[in-house]
Amino acid sequence: MNLLDDTLRTPSILDGEAQSQALMDLHEDMSEKQQASALAAHHDARALIRLIQCPQCSKPYTNPVTLPCGYSLCRTCLPQTYRREGVSYPDTPGRQLGFLCPYIECFEEHVLADCSIDVTLSKLMEAIAELVRRHNENAGTTQTYMEEVVKQDEVVGPLEAKDKNKPRCWTMPGARLVATYNLADIGILEYQTDVSYQDLSETGEAAQKTDQQVLVQLLDTAQKEVDCQVCYNIMFDPVTTACGHTLCRKCLARTLDHSTHCPVCRRSVVTPPSLIKYPSNKTLVNLLEGLVPEIISARAEAAALEDAIALPDFETPLFVCTLGFPGCPTFLRVFEPRYRLMIRRAMEGNRQFGMVTYNSHGLPQEGLGNIQFLAYGVMLYIENVQMLPDGQSIVETRGMYRFRVKQYGTLDGYTVGRVERVEDVSLQEEERLEAEETSQPPAAENDIEGQINRMSTRELLMLGLDFILVMQGRSAHWLHQRILEAYGGPPDDAALFPFWFASILPIDEHLKYQLMQTTSVRARLKITARWIKHMQQQRWFQSQACTVL
Repeated sequence: MNLLDDTLRTPSILDGEAQSQALMDLHEDMSEKQQASALAAHHDARALIRLIQCPQCSKPYTNPVTLPCGYSLCRTCLPQTYRREGVSYPDTPGRQLGFLCPYIECFEEHVLADCSIDVTLSKLMEAIAELVRRHNENAGTTQTYMEEVVKQDEVVGPLEAKDKNKPRCWTMPGARLVATYNLADIGILEYQTDVSYQDLSETGEAAQKTDQQVLVQLLDTAQKEVDCQVCYNIMFDPVTTACGHTLCRKCLARTLDHSTHCPVCRRSVVTPPSLIKYPSNKTLVNLLEGLVPEIISARAEAAALEDAIALPDFETPLFVCTLGFPGCPTFLRVFEPRYRLMIRRAMEGNRQFGMVTYNSHGLPQEGLGNIQFLAYGVMLYIENVQMLPDGQSIVETRGMYRFRVKQYGTLDGYTVGRVERVEDVSLQEEERLEAEETSQPPAAENDIEGQINRMSTRELLMLGLDFILVMQGRSAHWLHQRILEAYGGPPDDAALFPFWFASILPIDEHLKYQLMQTTSVRARLKITARWIKHMQQQRWFQSQACTVL
């Protein structure tokens, strides 16, 4: 398969004339940008080797780890860890240990559990090391003379036995690429150091030919390792998960729409599904742009075209009905012809539609004004449709994710909209919020809100789970066996519990609606804790009143 041809394939959702016009517009836009040139094997040998050097130890990456900020370093170059305080969610191995990122561009706290070996980069480095080993064995008399380039205004760190005014020089076996790799491999060539070259034992033309052969073999090796395991194309805008697997950004985002697990190893992925703010794997981005910029440009062009023509402005059908929640079932009886049409179209497509609840209090919605529905809703996936003899249907759905309606219109009688996904803050921010709030001085005995704010995330979850047990013991009608069979028992996952609780709790929907707008697991647990405290106080007053009577 021709990689360039494949990357330029476009969705067949426009007619031929519209597609041609879109292609012409995009090509004109791309032609205005200067196309990058691949690094040359002979003349850019130093720049090529720098792409695979660890900036911390200056050696070629060994057991490389790509950090949550997108920078990479060798596993042995990870800074000293320390125990993180005030963190109870998620209570998983490795999340109690953290370290400060050594890159000055970041310098944020990273969690050890988020720093697995980068599988793609690791395999790539092993293949390169094997390639260099073979060339070292066949180097013969080929040698390269290298001399350090010292910049007079350069700030050089303290290095023993080094005179800044007297450049160091080395004679290494092999042509430039292999010789430079070997120099880095023995720990002499610092990451920032530039060198000048002089070929020995061969003419310059022969050395260039040797370097070109090495680069061709390197490209062949790289292409085998940097193919995305979802689209099977060379990775475009690669991102690396906490489990160490790397995929195209769009491929991973589309996978996370349907599952919270890595498509390669099936481990749970804690990254926000849209990956909007998730950093790219900077090492792989730089490596691919240095080796095959023309292929990356073609991939970028194809991605831009897909974004330009893939969806109309109002792509999401909206069912104005009730509240639904992520991860929870919603059962609907559909009888209006317009919504029966909407469900049929959804079944013919991706089986998805959005659901929003009525704006019964007439509250103005941000950017939308005073409309009939509230702006935050849930994307539902149709699991089953049962048609009834009278034309009605029972639709079984499950919530996928929350969204906010940005614009809306009407299609064949039902509402359609352009929506943006609502995502929680990062796990690191979640942990920071917990540590900050739980470190406050104790609250007064009558300060319920202060007490809730100072509870750990785990304590907030346990408050909810214990309340469910108590209410089950009192045979609460909203915990009837039929309800538990439909919605399942209370989840012990702090991220899921508030949505499950709201799904079955018989309170006003506008109170439940608070959960739809929050972007923190801890914030949602605090909301459910307030509900519980309020219900406990009501039951206490009711019991006191009964005693008096």
